[in-house]
Amino acid sequence: MRAAAMALTALSVFFSLDCLSAHRSKPDQVQIQVQEQSDRNTLKDAGTEAKKKKNQPHILFILTDDQGFNDIGYHNPTIKTPTLDKLAAEGVTLENYYVQPICTPSRSQLITGRYQIHTGLQHSIIRPRQPSCLPSHMDTLPERLREAGYSTHMVGKWHLGFYRKACLPTKKGFDTFFGSLTGSVDYYSYGSCDGPGLCGYDLHDDEGVAWGQEGKYSTTLFTQRARKILETHDPTDRPLFLLLSLQAVHTPLQTPKSYIYPYRDMTNVARRKFAAMVSTVDEAVRNVTYALRKYGYYRNSVIIYSTDNGAQPFTGGSNWPLRGRKGTYWEGGVRGVAFVHSPLLKRRRRVSKDLLHITDWFPTLVGLAGGNISKSPGLDGFDVWPTISEGKESPRQEILHNIDPLHKPLQPPQPVWDTSVQAAIRVRDWKLLTGDPGHGDWVPPQVLATLPGPWWNLERAQTTSFKTSTHKTVWLFNITADPCERQDLADQRPDVVQQLLARLVHYNQTAVPVYFPPDDPRANPELHEGAWVPWVDEEEDSEEDKYQGKKCKLCKLQSFFLKLNTRMISNRI
Repeated sequence: MRAAAMALTALSVFFSLDCLSAHRSKPDQVQIQVQEQSDRNTLKDAGTEAKKKKNQPHILFILTDDQGFNDIGYHNPTIKTPTLDKLAAEGVTLENYYVQPICTPSRSQLITGRYQIHTGLQHSIIRPRQPSCLPSHMDTLPERLREAGYSTHMVGKWHLGFYRKACLPTKKGFDTFFGSLTGSVDYYSYGSCDGPGLCGYDLHDDEGVAWGQEGKYSTTLFTQRARKILETHDPTDRPLFLLLSLQAVHTPLQTPKSYIYPYRDMTNVARRKFAAMVSTVDEAVRNVTYALRKYGYYRNSVIIYSTDNGAQPFTGGSNWPLRGRKGTYWEGGVRGVAFVHSPLLKRRRRVSKDLLHITDWFPTLVGLAGGNISKSPGLDGFDVWPTISEGKESPRQEILHNIDPLHKPLQPPQPVWDTSVQAAIRVRDWKLLTGDPGHGDWVPPQVLATLPGPWWNLERAQTTSFKTSTHKTVWLFNITADPCERQDLADQRPDVVQQLLARLVHYNQTAVPVYFPPDDPRANPELHEGAWVPWVDEEEDSEEDKYQGKKCKLCKLQSFFLKLNTRMISNRI
């Protein structure tokens, strides 16, 4: 039996070898067939890639700082912005578009597509000495665009934390970065202060300090870098995403004298300087859009222009006729100037009054880029390109402006919702505010208040002391009918108030604890050759890891803050 089996095995091997020999007898034919198939696959892949590249628009996102609703020519003819007016008129002007009331929250929502309550950045800005930044576990817009094949670049103001290198723009999805890391720098010296005597140099090129640029006006310098990127990149090779995050028109009020002359008739000096700074922005946009045309980007480009928050009337800005200012949840603080200009728009030369929010840019731009939005769970934004391009109804019906549990006085819990907590929400036509919405006056541009203190005091959220328990803590407005928030309907429509309070409760159930760590003395620029730079070693435990409870020894602390957060909001959550 064993011998027979061996014979059968040998015979099988023989026939197998014979079959192989027969196939090898025509090697050229087989190789040709394989090569032809390979060539077809290569051509197919190349065609798909070429088609994808052709359909991927170049994206230029221009973000200004502290530009108010009344600080652009098409809202206020005394402000001379011919370039911005022309781009907006030929594109789609967004007149029902919302941002956040201060810098860091707006920028975080643009980059992550998520509300502040989902990033831990509900309270104030990230200060230069705070060991805080965008959560390390959260993906970003430039990361998603880079995955889709884009070359990603950022020029200008970051203000999303830098205490360790992992927080820098080049670690958050940008191929290159040139700009400042803190919230406010001198336009010529690039000095940045976090209180008296705590100043340092803040201009960076990728991950290093860009020494030796003193004397060059920052808006001009940033424009030159943006144009250099457009000049050196090949638009036919890869699509481009450029975030030009201008420091202008944030304080300090500095501008070359030549821009002030056209506003010489303005009696208010702060307003005159501020208007001149807006004109420098207009010229910057003119130069960059000219470069788009010159270097072959324009026909396949999308240009987005947006402010990061409302203006500060104390320093020359204007939100008139809207109520409130930067740092508040009145319309003057959160309704933003914005437009989209692109040859790719299907319906141009129009004004859109659809409800839009700064978180919407993440899914919208990733969708335009052909990226995979399913890799970004938990987004609060919507893809609104059909709304912008075709005039279709916006998928957005409501906006959570914020819930800040740290911005409240101490008092006993209330049923349903603790209305002493600073919160604001918009649902269709209705807007509800609770707690302290902030400075709520209407400030005409010719009646500008005197600056009450340095910028770091204006941007720091201060808890207002409530004199009595009957102090008003709830406001309700029909924003569509009353965009200037002059008629409070809270008493007339208690049913709507209850509905919107219930929405706040709903949102707060998904909120993460506020992350607002104390200042770290190791950040002092005097310890780092006079510059603001990352000061925590990568080997050191991440502050975000501690906050997220990734260190077991801090699990109890995380649980404590979770309970504290919810207890401060409502006794029913």
